[in-house]
Amino acid sequence: MFIKSKVESQKSKVKAVLFGICFFFVGISSYAQCAMCRAALAGDANKAQAEAVNDGIVYLMVIPYLLVAGIGYYIYRMKKKKSK
Repeated sequence: MFIKSKVESQKSKVKAVLFGICFFFVGISSYAQCAMCRAALAGDANKAQAEAVNDGIVYLMVIPYLLVAGIGYYIYRMKKKKSK
C-alpha cells in the first residue's frame, strides 16, 4: 500500500511539473498578443476600433463556454437516461 501511494505521489509531481512548463509557454505567447493589440489600438483616435476589438474578444470568449456547456448538458442527459 505504501509503494502504491509513493508511485501516485511521483506521478502527481510529474503532472504538476508538466503543467507548469505548459503554463509558462502559454504565458509567453499571450504577452505577444497583448503587445500587438496595444500597438494597434494606441492613441485616442482609435476608439471605434478599440470597441470593435473588445467586442471580438467577448465573442471569441463566449463560444468555448457555450460548447462546454452543451457537452456538459448532453453528458448529464445521458447519465440521467441511463439511471432510469
